[in-house]
Amino acid sequence: MQNVNKDTASIQNGGAEAINLSSETSMDQAVNDALRYATTLLTQAPDHPEALLFIGTIHTWQRHFVQAIPFLQRATVLLPQNAEAFNSLGFALYNTGRLEDAIVAFREAIKLKPDFPSAQTRLEKALTALDHHKNRVKRYHELLAIDANIEEIARYRAALAVDSKDISALNGLGKALHASGRSEEAIEPFRLALSYNPVCTESTRNLVQILVELDRVEEGIACCRAILDHDPNLPAFHAGAGSLLRKIGRHVEALHHLEQACALQPDNAWFHAVLALIARELGHIDLAITHLRQAITLDPKETNYYLSLTLLTKLMVDDPALGAMQILVKREDTLGDQEKMRLHFALGKALADSGQHCTAFNHQLKANALRRAAIPYDETRIVKGARLVRKHFTAAAIAATAETGHISACPVFIVGMPRSGSTLVEQILASHPQVYGAGEVSTLSDTLKDAAKRFPDWKLGTSLAGLSVRDRHFIAEDYLSRLNKLVVNWAGEHAPTRISNKMLDNFNYIGLIRQLWPNARIIHTVRDPIDTCLSCFSIPFDHLDFAFDLGELGRYYHHYQEQMAHWSRVLPKGAILNVHYEHIVENLEASARRIIAYCDLPWDETCLRFYECRRKVMTSSLAQVRQPIYRSAVGRWRPDAATLQPLLDGLKGRPTKLRTPF
Repeated sequence: MQNVNKDTASIQNGGAEAINLSSETSMDQAVNDALRYATTLLTQAPDHPEALLFIGTIHTWQRHFVQAIPFLQRATVLLPQNAEAFNSLGFALYNTGRLEDAIVAFREAIKLKPDFPSAQTRLEKALTALDHHKNRVKRYHELLAIDANIEEIARYRAALAVDSKDISALNGLGKALHASGRSEEAIEPFRLALSYNPVCTESTRNLVQILVELDRVEEGIACCRAILDHDPNLPAFHAGAGSLLRKIGRHVEALHHLEQACALQPDNAWFHAVLALIARELGHIDLAITHLRQAITLDPKETNYYLSLTLLTKLMVDDPALGAMQILVKREDTLGDQEKMRLHFALGKALADSGQHCTAFNHQLKANALRRAAIPYDETRIVKGARLVRKHFTAAAIAATAETGHISACPVFIVGMPRSGSTLVEQILASHPQVYGAGEVSTLSDTLKDAAKRFPDWKLGTSLAGLSVRDRHFIAEDYLSRLNKLVVNWAGEHAPTRISNKMLDNFNYIGLIRQLWPNARIIHTVRDPIDTCLSCFSIPFDHLDFAFDLGELGRYYHHYQEQMAHWSRVLPKGAILNVHYEHIVENLEASARRIIAYCDLPWDETCLRFYECRRKVMTSSLAQVRQPIYRSAVGRWRPDAATLQPLLDGLKGRPTKLRTPF
C-alpha cells in the first residue's frame, strides 16, 4: 500500500512509460506489462482510480469493449472530473451498441472539457447511429429532453457496478428506465430487487404498475400475492390484487381481497368504494350499499360515492346522503368540473326517485352540459361511417359468403341502444344453464381490428367477400378463441353452448357477423325512443360520447334506426330477433321463451328467475336486473315540450332548433 501513491504518476500517463520501451520490446509485450502493473495496483487498492481507468483504456485499445466497461464505469464514479474517463467509457459503450448510454458519457466529457475534438466527433457518430442518419437535430433535441432520465440510468448502473444487490439503485434504475419509455427493460431491475428482498413494497408497487401498463395483468396479480404470502397484513396490496382480479373478471377472488383490505384499514374510504363496486357487480347490492355509505362517512366530499349510491338505491327525503349532497351543491364552486358533474347526476337520480322530476331534470341538464364540454364528439364521422357500411353490405355481398361461413352457433350478439333492456335480455339468457353472458366486451371489434392489420387488402367496415374462405375462417376462429377465454367461474359440467356479447354498437358489424358466422344469433333490443334517450341522458356513461346533448342523442338514435332498417332489408327474414322491452314487462314468460327458442335452446324455468343469477354484471342496469320485473320504467316522466324539442328534432334526423335551457 505504501507504493500506491508513488506509482500514481506513471498510471496517469496511461502506461506511456511502459509502452514507449526500446524497439526490441514488442508492443503486445509492453501492453501486457502495463496491464500487469495496473492489476498489481488493484490488488493492493481495489478502488485505485487511475489503475481502473488505465485497464479500461487498454481494453478499449484492444477492442475488448465488454471487458472495458465495468472498469471505466467505476473510474468515472471515482474520477468525476476526468473527461478522458467519460470519453473512453462512451467509446466502449458505443461499440457494444449501448448508444444512449454512450451519448450521455460523451456529453459529460464535453461538459468537463468543451474543447475535446475526440468526444465531439464520437458524440456526432453516436447521435447519427441512433437516428439512422435521419433528423439528427430533432433527435438531438429529443435526447436533451430525456437527458435527465438517461443520466439517472447511467448513475444507477454505475452504483450497481459497485454493489449489484443495492435495492435502492435497482429501484432507481427501474424507475428511470420506465420514465424514459423503456418499460420492458424496467421490469428486470424490479424483479432483481425482489429476488434480494421479497417483501420490498416499493419494488412490488413499481413492478405491478409497469406490468399493468403493459397489459400483463395476471403477472401483476401474482406479484401482489407473492408479497402477501410473505406479509398478509398489507392492505394496499390486498386492494391492488382485488382491483386487478376484477379487471380480468375474477370477482369472487377480488371481493375476498377487498374484504381483507377493509378489515386491515377500515378508515380507508377508497377501499370501501372498491369493495362496493365489486359487490354490486356480483349482485350483492345490500353489501355494496353498506360499504358506499361507509365511504361517504369517511370522505363526504367525494361526489363519486354519492353517484354510485344513487345508482343502487332510492334515497328517502330524510336520507343523510341526500342531505349531504344538497349541502355540497350549495358549495359547488369549490368543486372541479368532474366533481360537479357527478354531483348533479347523483342529485338528478335521487330527486327523480322521490318524484321531484323538474328539479331532477335541471340537475341532469347541468350534469350533461359539464360532461359534454369535457369530451370530443365527431358526429360527422359517425354518419359517414354508417353510410359506408350500408354501401358495402348489400344483400348480394352478404349472400356471397353465406355458404362458406364458420359453422359455429356459439356466438350470440345483443345489439341496440343503451337503456333499451339489453342487460335484462342478457340476464334472462345467462340464467339458462347452457349460456354464458360475457357482457359488454370489445372482443369483436378487437378481432376485426387485428384482422385489418393481418389482411391489409381488407378494410374494416367493408365486406369480407374479397378474402379467401381460409382467411375468413381464421378471423372467425380468432374471435371464438377470444370469446372462450372470457368464460370464468363457469359452473356447468360442459362448456357453454352459447356465449353472448352485449356490446351494443356491434349493430354496425351485423353484415360482418353474418359473413363470418351465418348461424350466430343476433338479438336486437328495442324500447320507446324517448324513454330510451331520456334514460341515457340520466346516466354518466364513460364511453357513449353521443349521450350528453339532447339533439346529438336524438340524431344518434335516428342513425341507429337507419342502420337497423338497412339490416332488415338486406338480411333473410328471421335473421335478427327484435325484442321489445315493453313486451318483456308485459309478458315475461312469453318473451323469455321466444328468446330461448330463437337461440335454439331447450326451455329452462330458471330463465324466469333471472334476478337470482349471480353472474357479474357491469352495466348501469346492474341493480335493476337483481330484482323481478317492474313496470315503472315504461312511459317515464318527460320534461316540457320546449325542453324536449332538441331531442324530438334529433329523432327525426333534423338539426337542433332550440338550445337546451339549464
